[in-house]
Amino acid sequence: MSRFDALFKAAKAARDNAHAPYSGFRVGAALLTEGGHIVAGCNVENAAYPEGTCAEAGAIAAMVCAGETRILEALVVADAALCTPCGGCRQKLKEFADGGVKVHIADLQGLRRTFTLEELLPFGFEFQERD
Repeated sequence: MSRFDALFKAAKAARDNAHAPYSGFRVGAALLTEGGHIVAGCNVENAAYPEGTCAEAGAIAAMVCAGETRILEALVVADAALCTPCGGCRQKLKEFADGGVKVHIADLQGLRRTFTLEELLPFGFEFQERD
C-alpha cells in the first residue's frame, strides 16, 4: 500500500467516527510522522460553538500524545470537493511541519488536490526561542 493510500484509509476511517450532530459535516485527517507512524483524527462538534475540534487538531493531539513532533505528510478528507484546513489548523500544522510538507485534500472517492503547507499558509507565525 502506498503512503497516500495508507493516509487516505486512516483519514477516511477517522471521518467515519466524526461527531458532527450539528452540521452533519464529517472530516477526517491523517498525518505521517517522522517516526513513520500514521495518526488520525476527526472533527468533534460541541453545542458551545466554536468549542469543537477540527480533524487536523485531533490528529496533531494524537501525534503529540504518541511522543512524535514532526509531520512529514498530511491528508484531509471530507464529503466536499476541496475541504482545505481552516486558518487555525494551517498554523497548527506549521508548528510541526516544514513549508514543503505535502497536504493532500481528498473527497470520499480520492485525491482532489495536493498543496504544500507553504502554499496554504505563506506567512504563518514562526516560533522564536527566547534568550
